Amino acid sequence: MSKAFLFDMNGTMINDMPFHSVAWFDILNNDLNAGLTKAEVDKQMYGKNDELLVRVFGAGRFTQEEMDAISLKKEKRYQKAFLSHLKLIDGLDNFLRTTEAAQVKMAIGTAAIPINIDFVLDGLNIRHYFSTIVSANDVAESKPNPEVFLKCAALLDAKPEDCIVFEDAPKGVEAARNAGMKTVVINTVMHTKDEFEQYDNVIAFIDSYNELDVEKLLA
Repeated sequence: MSKAFLFDMNGTMINDMPFHSVAWFDILNNDLNAGLTKAEVDKQMYGKNDELLVRVFGAGRFTQEEMDAISLKKEKRYQKAFLSHLKLIDGLDNFLRTTEAAQVKMAIGTAAIPINIDFVLDGLNIRHYFSTIVSANDVAESKPNPEVFLKCAALLDAKPEDCIVFEDAPKGVEAARNAGMKTVVINTVMHTKDEFEQYDNVIAFIDSYNELDVEKLLA
């Protein structure tokens, strides 16, 4: 057993959540006539894409095949808009190198589908840092269910209490707490600090990874 760092991806490794918001707003309102405000769209942006569609439209509105097609269309719109902005959050490149040098295992536990994981990891050439990747397709239940992080830990041969999760969203922090894991929260424009007050597993709030020291996190 060994210590491990588990990363959410969207909003945690790259600052792309506003672009997901725009893509979902476009799909839900202009394509599917949901009639939602931006705030209402943002409130639904967690978990798997098909789960979001069920929350908005109700079960049975779309077949799984239709939801898969809507999901793919949304991700292609997001990728096209975000591509020129694709970069790691400040300090993360050095943090990953330092973590690797310290022989700390790393995994990604995300609600993203493989097309988006490939977009980020291969677009930024960082796949080699992660021996384990758990996507939306690999779990039965999304965050705040702890399945994604517990699966990451098991695949890395790490105890939950020896894992630190890096997250940007309350549902992700809740999932980490449900898994018995501590969390570092990356501040973004999508969430405010007061949204995390109920969670006792948060050990730090950061604006960039330059604020973190790998050795201190492992102490």
